[in-house]
Amino acid sequence: MGLGSFVLMLHSHLPFYRKAGMWPFGEENLYECMAETYLPLLNLFYELKESGIQAGVTVGITPILAEQLNDPHLQQGFVDYLLVRLNSVQKDIERFDTETVANANQLGRLARYYRDWFAQLLSDYEHKYHRNLLAAFRQLQDDGCIEITTSAATHGFLPLLGNDASIEAQLKTGVETYKYHFGREPQGVWLPECAYRPAKEMTNPETGETQVRPCIDAFLHKYGLKYFFTEYHAIEGAESASNRRVFGIYDWDVQYLPMLRSQPSTGLSTHEAYWLKEYPVAVMARNNRASFQVWSASYGYPGDGLYREFHRRDDQSGMHYWRLTSKDCDLGQKLLYDPQSAHDKAKEHASHFVSLVNDLAKEQYGKTGEQALIMVSFDTELFGHWWFEGIEWLKAVITGLHSQNDIAVETAGQYVANHSPRTAIQLPESTWGQGGHYWVWNNHNTDWMWPLIHEAETRMKQLANQYAAESDGLKVRVLNQMARELLLLESSDWPFLVTTFQAKDYAVERFQTHVDHFWALARMLEATVDEAQLAQIEEKDNPFQFIDYRWYNAAPIPQPTHVVAPHTLVATPSG
Repeated sequence: MGLGSFVLMLHSHLPFYRKAGMWPFGEENLYECMAETYLPLLNLFYELKESGIQAGVTVGITPILAEQLNDPHLQQGFVDYLLVRLNSVQKDIERFDTETVANANQLGRLARYYRDWFAQLLSDYEHKYHRNLLAAFRQLQDDGCIEITTSAATHGFLPLLGNDASIEAQLKTGVETYKYHFGREPQGVWLPECAYRPAKEMTNPETGETQVRPCIDAFLHKYGLKYFFTEYHAIEGAESASNRRVFGIYDWDVQYLPMLRSQPSTGLSTHEAYWLKEYPVAVMARNNRASFQVWSASYGYPGDGLYREFHRRDDQSGMHYWRLTSKDCDLGQKLLYDPQSAHDKAKEHASHFVSLVNDLAKEQYGKTGEQALIMVSFDTELFGHWWFEGIEWLKAVITGLHSQNDIAVETAGQYVANHSPRTAIQLPESTWGQGGHYWVWNNHNTDWMWPLIHEAETRMKQLANQYAAESDGLKVRVLNQMARELLLLESSDWPFLVTTFQAKDYAVERFQTHVDHFWALARMLEATVDEAQLAQIEEKDNPFQFIDYRWYNAAPIPQPTHVVAPHTLVATPSG
């Protein structure tokens, strides 16, 4: 018997970028992640498969990302992007070979490195994957190498949506999108932003009346979803704000630290999965210590000075020719990047991480005599895109863990099946955002957005009921497009980008565009349908072709009938 199990969850998500700008915000963000993360990750999984290793990684692909990876316009756009990159780096080679610039020889070697790298990506995309990365992920799942989970349709922040019909539509669309692309029912789900809400008394924005809204797991159970993920503090609690570490690529300003909410310690640990109290849905939380070693912007592996600098680009080609060097030096002081040294460092860090996982499991086994779960979850885009060497790190970690016998590498679904939870708990309101609560998405900078979302949700629900038996094909098109626009304006990305000021103006514009589209379509139902305008909106905002506006008229959530044996209930604070 080994020491325990390691579960790696990679959450893949980008907002809907199709025909909504190019750079610095828009389609090129998707193309960069395809080039630096999704395609290299596929190559990693297939390389492992060819060497006899089933990766055993859980890969979350949000429905809106799946739709974009499967979109012919964006598939062609990615090819065009790679060709532009190849042309740019070729010009760099010629420039470094002929002009007198500092470090010309080293810059020339780097430019040739990127030329070969982009050329291989283009060849793989065209000939190995036939422009369809989603089909390649599906094949890996069919072969038992990975497990793919779903999410809410557009990554909507479920606890803050105005009515239950909107939560249901987000999840129903997520499940149907998964079935369409992967040919099976999803088992696991990534709650957007790990945002969870227990059953709670809330004011109904439609009526102004107070009512008890169901817990989030009630909706998961209704749509056949077996497990989800949460942040460590939702399970363990946090005795003081100082014990709540902040994760992420971006460091938060210290002025926000008082907003970290203190929760009493629960006595529980992240070393096992749990049932939810009312519905037979399992939850597992990421291990704080292991995650911190990767996620921490200040102390994690990606901050090593040998790794590639993300923020400095060549002023002519946009290529990344520099390394991080140190956290304290300005961009203009960065030293040139050395790919070989950086990749060697990634292997060194991977070896350290494998030892850390073993040590954590050994420590827990020594305390309890029971096998320990070490679950870590990260944004997939961290690996390759933000942390260029992260794919090499992943390869070495997976290979290293598979090469020893003490730790079983399992997908999340395999872990729940092999280690059925023994305890039922009540989760508190929680997210994996700064502070552990809803503030990042609902604060003084974003509070104007939620009444607009709720107003559109109320109207959509009314129309779904009013036109429940509609047979006019043109009106059905209008109603289905309204459903798409509502899903798109509910995306958690827009308030997140407003709060963090990463792309505030872009996010506000995108949000308002979907609001405007929604109400323009609603007015058509009350007057005359402008088929030309409808077609224009349909062509631009085109995900979820199978959507049915009647999903907003779903039956009520069934009452819980969950019984766990042994039925140990541990109440965690919900305030």
